[in-house]
Amino acid sequence: MKMTSLEDFKKETFAKRPDVKKAYDELEPEYVLIAKLIEQRLKDKQSQAAIAKKMGTKQSAISRFEAGNSNPTMAFLYKLADALDVKIKFSISG
Repeated sequence: MKMTSLEDFKKETFAKRPDVKKAYDELEPEYVLIAKLIEQRLKDKQSQAAIAKKMGTKQSAISRFEAGNSNPTMAFLYKLADALDVKIKFSISG
């Protein structure tokens, strides 16, 4: 069984399946945001429970967000950013 890297797999799949590439591109900003916020939490050596307490929510809400299993509101994202002492900036391009 030949092993391939994730990048090679994506390149091959996207070439064969434009629908998969489109779906991936549509979800990428969401996962980049999640990854950056997880990275910051880990950099600060804070647990999900500690962040949840700062936000006035439950640890399970943070877990669902980090797993990509939630549809967070803007208010949730801003509270999370505040708890992590970071700013979230959005941009729109055409």
